[in-house]
Amino acid sequence: MPATIGHNIIGGAFSAAGSVVHKSHDATTGEALPYDFIQATPEEVDAAAKAAAAAYPTYRSQPAAKRAEFLDAIADELDALGDEFVATVCRETALPTARIQGERGRTSGQMRLFAKVLRRGDFYGARIDRALPDRQPLPRPDLRQYRIGLGPVAVFGASNFPLAFSTAGGDTAAALAAGCPVVFKAHSGHMTT
Repeated sequence: MPATIGHNIIGGAFSAAGSVVHKSHDATTGEALPYDFIQATPEEVDAAAKAAAAAYPTYRSQPAAKRAEFLDAIADELDALGDEFVATVCRETALPTARIQGERGRTSGQMRLFAKVLRRGDFYGARIDRALPDRQPLPRPDLRQYRIGLGPVAVFGASNFPLAFSTAGGDTAAALAAGCPVVFKAHSGHMTT
């Protein structure tokens, strides 16, 4: 494992300004794993949020096809994670190897599914709901004025699915597909994962 494991990654740079150190543990034995995790300081959390906000305009302006390429690249990287990675996840979670291998495939599949949707383009929803000012009992506004998914998204690691609903799971995939940078907070039960 790289020496920087356990450091925060903010705007593409490693940071370990905090003094609080956590250990990840083997979920079966309780034994501490050999990695130190430096808890982010309030300033580092703020810097991560600001870095994501600064990245938003550039990332959001990327064409859907470019974001699809990015999601596919993440999926390829997930699929390339080998037996050492699976063994580490199993140690941290006490989940069986087959479950983690399946969840890794599910996670990369979610990335590829969102990439496919981006390439199809049907998410643009070419339906226009114009205002109906005379509608009763209440008028309907022009729905084109409402936009969803503007800005960075925070994802908090889930305890029950360390990959598919956590690190690189559906929430992360959806945010990245929508053009939103992600600030991810690892779950304390599987920090190495």
